[in-house]
Amino acid sequence: MDVLLVEDDAVLADGIARNLTKHGIVVNVVSNGLDADDVLKRQSISAVVLDIGLPGIDGFEVVRRLRARGSTTPVLLLTARDAVEDRVFGLELGADDYLVKPFATPELVARVRAMLRRAGPLQATLQIGGLTLDSVARRATVHGRVIELSAREWGILEYLVRHRGRVVSKQQIIDAILPWGEELTLNAVEVYVSRIRIKVGDAGLGLRTIRGFGYMLDKAV
Repeated sequence: MDVLLVEDDAVLADGIARNLTKHGIVVNVVSNGLDADDVLKRQSISAVVLDIGLPGIDGFEVVRRLRARGSTTPVLLLTARDAVEDRVFGLELGADDYLVKPFATPELVARVRAMLRRAGPLQATLQIGGLTLDSVARRATVHGRVIELSAREWGILEYLVRHRGRVVSKQQIIDAILPWGEELTLNAVEVYVSRIRIKVGDAGLGLRTIRGFGYMLDKAV
């Protein structure tokens, strides 16, 4: 499932994102309220982890706009404000949970996973064109034929399929698929993507390089 993390502290955002991805959660990070509102208008997101004190518009306004559009996407608020009135205000606007800073990262991960469980199970089978991914068995087929993928090729391909139709950067891919403490260079991502292109070449897909931005996977035109 996709989680949108909205946090303007880059160090904190990186730590949260890495801990969530260790638990198989795909994380998209933005650093201000206006960008968060734009993403939530355009994309289907499974849950939001949202700081209240943000540039542009604050977290309260992001929640207000989200609920005004009729969205039921679960929201966890992060706040440095420990006043009861602020917490109550956020919940009354439509937030589902909150954590007061500083917090223990394992507790944040547990709360996010609980929200995702309430939101529904992770889609286990993904299909686009002639490609089918079984995320439980970690098995990929093209028109019913099994294709062999390394662990990193699988991780990159699954990430691209879950983000079909969107441009994703090499760094987003690295942050999403790599366990904490491991490293992967941007050039290595290019190599893995080239191998994936060959392996899914007859699946009727377009795996495009968007120069200066990253990659986008979609059905071939």
